[in-house]
Amino acid sequence: MTKKIVVTGIGASSPIGGTASETWDALLAGASGARSLGFDWVEQYDLPVTFAAKAKVSPEEVLARPVWKRLDPSSQFALVAAMEAFADAGSPELDTERLGVDWATGIGGLWSLLDAWDTLREKGPRRVLPLTVPMLMPNAPAAAVSMHFEARAYARTVASACASSTEAIVNAYEHLQAGYADVVIAGGSEAAIHPITLASFSSMQALSKRNDDPATASRPYDLNRDGFVMGEGAAALVLETEEHALARGARIYAEIAGGGVTADSYHITAPEPEGKGASRAVELALEQAGATAADVTHINAHATSTPVGDIAEYTALKRVFGDRVHEIPVSATKAATGHLLGGTGALEAMFTVLALHNRTAPPTINLVEQDPAIPLKVSVEAQALDAGPQLAISNSFGFGGHNAVLAVRSYN
Repeated sequence: MTKKIVVTGIGASSPIGGTASETWDALLAGASGARSLGFDWVEQYDLPVTFAAKAKVSPEEVLARPVWKRLDPSSQFALVAAMEAFADAGSPELDTERLGVDWATGIGGLWSLLDAWDTLREKGPRRVLPLTVPMLMPNAPAAAVSMHFEARAYARTVASACASSTEAIVNAYEHLQAGYADVVIAGGSEAAIHPITLASFSSMQALSKRNDDPATASRPYDLNRDGFVMGEGAAALVLETEEHALARGARIYAEIAGGGVTADSYHITAPEPEGKGASRAVELALEQAGATAADVTHINAHATSTPVGDIAEYTALKRVFGDRVHEIPVSATKAATGHLLGGTGALEAMFTVLALHNRTAPPTINLVEQDPAIPLKVSVEAQALDAGPQLAISNSFGFGGHNAVLAVRSYN
């Protein structure tokens, strides 16, 4: 028997806000989280890209010192977002063996790993911290969240590049459907604004090089887009069965109606040019939701602002929706937040949930001259959604050919 899976709590720490509500308000106001980096290492390594979308609030301002000192920044962000989401859900009381965690990261404890390497080279093995491995391992964020809430149903980790946290939410949906838990904390986090990632992504010509104007550098669908902007942070959703949520009188934001996960099996970085894998992920999400392409009223696109990626996603959407895709309101929120890699899907799932809950599709900033090859219905201002039933999809695609799509249905 298929159960309704609903969202009862949200939390975030992003480049445009330290909480979910601050992030949403800033998104609607057209804020940009991209700014110049003031670190010595930017000049030291003569990096070709000197800006990124740093988190607006450091986790060290939120967590107690003994807590954050033992965690990599990727785990710090995870804990901040999960704590907010769980409190927002009303801190549900339940048997902790019925509470699960589905978390994601694309890269994991990069800072802990490379800081330890520097320490080893400069000071020797005896100065390497004993907690280095527990801090750098990719499952550390999931472990930190599960231990904080004593979640004993399970604590699982997804690492599928930029599709990671959307896939984690799809997993949470399926785990709740299967009866593995009554409540799941799902999301993703990333803290990878580091010289090695900026240098590497720059080397592959993936990052925007608008060093003189960071705030407008991320410009999905714009004719002059030149790459994505690296971001950091986390977002979390509390998911539970509708039955469990109603029984405890919880507020419900929206329904996670389905999810689709596929693989291109084509190229380690380039998307499959005909959009076969991505379109199939959309179709699977809709099938699980008991819906068709005709039911979709809003799209939160992956839209990273890369010349190739934006076209590839449009191609995939055209395969599913045909010419009707040109009539569906589309939001490309990475224009504001940058690209949080493994955390981006969770943040955009939250935006999709709030778009339906508040009947407002968020704006896409920095769109000056829309690429005529991508004739989507993209608004540069917040757009009201109809009062009737709404069904949205949120797309995430990652290196390695990973595709993950959520179907979200309005509840109010």
